[in-house]
Amino acid sequence: MLVAVVSIVLIWVAWAYKSMQPPASKICGSSSGPIVTATRIRLKDARYLAYKESGVAKHTAKYKIIVAHGFLGNRNDGLPASKEVLENLGVYLVSFDRPGYGESDPNPERSVKTIAFDIEQLADQLQLGPKFYIMGISIGGHSVWSCLKYICHRIQGAALISPVINYRWPGFPKQLSAKAYRQQERQDQWALRVLYYAPWLTYWWMT
Repeated sequence: MLVAVVSIVLIWVAWAYKSMQPPASKICGSSSGPIVTATRIRLKDARYLAYKESGVAKHTAKYKIIVAHGFLGNRNDGLPASKEVLENLGVYLVSFDRPGYGESDPNPERSVKTIAFDIEQLADQLQLGPKFYIMGISIGGHSVWSCLKYICHRIQGAALISPVINYRWPGFPKQLSAKAYRQQERQDQWALRVLYYAPWLTYWWMT
């Protein structure tokens, strides 16, 4: 009986492990991957990073902003502003596919730290100058945090749009935190529970 139970458990663990493994990568531009349609730069480690520019020309811009998209986004997620608004404000905008998204190559060594240096290389190759602005949408906020921690000398300003926040932070009124938490979608509530009770699992997923 014990042998049968152990066998069933081992089979279930093997199935669960296999189901969590990502499918084989199909790198854009490779023989088995989709064709490249985006403008891309080549990083120092030979990976490609896809990006999209909008707004005014770089050399006339008052604000040069790099945008990091959210979990389900890509380089096409920029500021929800019209071309006229960007031009009137003098905004040059460049959004990019984070590693493994869209037409950017995955990074096997990806970490919270590496994204900052990917962004720095993007800024340098696009000749944005010594300082630029960084903006993160949703989980793209971790890219903003990375830049503030590792390349803060390059950051002119930073902004977070609908970021993931800590509803258990003691500085928030408990009733307000609970109300805001319940307004989240159920899947987001579960994601925040995992983040709190099993941070190691979140770290594994992110890296």
